[in-house]
This record gives sequence, C-alpha cells and structure tokens, in this order.
Amino acid sequence: MIRWVGAALLLFLALVAPAHADELRPGYLELTERAPNAWRMIWKAPIRSGLTTHASPRLPTDCVISKQRREVVSSALVVISEARCKKPLTGRTIGLTGLDLAFTDALVRIAPLGKPVQAARLTPDHTNVEVHADPDRFEVARTYFLLGVGHILFGFDHLLFVLALVLLLRRGWTVAKAVTAFTIAHSITLIGSTLGFLGLPQAPVESVIALSIMFLAVEIVKVDAGTPRLSERSPWIVAFIFGLLHGFGFAGALSEIGLPQGEVPAALLTFNLGVEAGQLAIVSAGLLVLAAVRFISANLMRPATLAAAYAIGITASYWFIDRTLG
Repeated sequence: MIRWVGAALLLFLALVAPAHADELRPGYLELTERAPNAWRMIWKAPIRSGLTTHASPRLPTDCVISKQRREVVSSALVVISEARCKKPLTGRTIGLTGLDLAFTDALVRIAPLGKPVQAARLTPDHTNVEVHADPDRFEVARTYFLLGVGHILFGFDHLLFVLALVLLLRRGWTVAKAVTAFTIAHSITLIGSTLGFLGLPQAPVESVIALSIMFLAVEIVKVDAGTPRLSERSPWIVAFIFGLLHGFGFAGALSEIGLPQGEVPAALLTFNLGVEAGQLAIVSAGLLVLAAVRFISANLMRPATLAAAYAIGITASYWFIDRTLG
C-alpha cells in the first residue's frame, strides 16, 4: 500500500509542480476597416506571456503600418496603429510572426467595412488565417467556447479547486450541487466584472484563490466521519463563496485576452459555457478515478486521497506565497 500511495503522490506532483497557476495568456489581434483598404489595428499581448518579445502582427507586403501608439492596459502591452493596403484583404492571409516562439495562442478579429465579422484562433502550428468574404457567423462563439474550455483545463488553480471539491465530497450528487453553486457564483462575478459593474484588484484575488485551494486541501486531510465539518455539511455554501472569487479570476484572464467589440454578449456567454464544459470534464474524470481506486481496493481510498490532498496543498501554498510576495 505504501508503494501505491508513494507512486500516486509522485505522479501527481510531476503533473502539477512545474505548472504555473494560470497558463492561458493568449494574444489578441483586431483589424477594423474604417475606410476602403484603411484599417485600424490593435495588437494586445499579455505581459506574462512570451508574446511581447517574440510575436508581432503580419500583414500582406502591400500594407503600410503607421501611427503606432503603445501603452500598458490591464497587464497587457497594447499597440494601436493604422494600416493602409493597396488591395482588399479578402482572399489573402494575415497572421503573427514569432508565435511559435511564444508557446501560446492568439485570437484574431477581422471586421471589414460593411461585411460580417470574422474570428479565428492562431496557434504555434497555424500562425496565419485567410480573410473570408463570407465568414462563418458562429466563428466568435466557437472561438470563445474553446477558449473557455482551455482556460479551465489549463488554468491550473481553477482546475485544482474543482478536483479538491471532488476529493472532499466524492459522492456524485453532492459534488454536482457544490459545483452548481460554484458555477452560479463565478458566473455572477465573471459577467459583472467583464461588463464593468464589479471589480477587485487582480493580485489579491489570485492570492485568495490559492488560499481557497489550500482551505479545501486542509478540509480533505481533516475529514472525520464522526464530526462533519462545514465544508461537508453545507458544501454548496463554501463552493459559492469561493466561486465568487474565482469568477474575478476568470474575468481578469478574459480582460487580458479581450472581448470583440460588437460581439460581447456572444463571446461572454460562450466563454462561460466553455468554462462549464471543461469543469464538467474535470468532475467526470475525477469521479471516474475515485471509482477506479475504490474498485481496486476500498482500503486504498483514504491513503490515495491524502496523497493527492497534500500534493494539492503544497502546490497551492507555493502559489499563495509567490502571489503574495510578488
């Protein structure tokens, strides 16, 4: 049994220890045609990504870029410029140079004069996009849905919080109620913050998010069947309170990415739906792993749970110290 517990702990640490808490830092490139063949270009690169040093917009060779203005907004470098092209962009490609060196993605929004808006996601393997004459009307929704899925799956602090809930509660219906409360809460603050009705400084929010994961890890370790703790008696209350804070974290990441003007409701809704889809995938995977451990040996459940709880707690403690001290 000791070998099993040690192996589980080492595997978990190998997966989470190298990871930073919030890996999803895509760039955002927006092109808006203000007159025939005259474009306003906005390039937004989160400072905590490699985009600021490696990546830059790439237009066809007949386009001349001028009037560049640089500023830092919401922890991102924003470059606003004008681009004038000799021919229409329709049927040609635009993209980003150096995206393969930045190890992240970028969103693109193209708004031709009097034509439908086009949205796309560039990756290190696909750094260009063709400008379509008749773009898919669901591109924005699809792009932001996938972005939401990626944020919960690769935003490791949110992922560990959901996994900790699964480890603490373990029963499907109880987990479902707690996750529903978490979903409602973070949806409230995500929408409120993105639309400008709510707001908190991002640095303390991220520290408290790490603290929320530490709290759940401690609760898992201190589980006592004879004296259930608040997190077991009313898990939805704990999940709802911490969900409000995690919503501010989602909003902070989304503000760095940016929302496409004119499609804010669709982008916000589909981003949130993507977060929920990723969250359901995490819960399902966690419950399946617990069922497999229980099937192998019921006696293994508690040692394996403790090993995972300590690994989660150690990782969250590192994040808390790192975020608090800056």
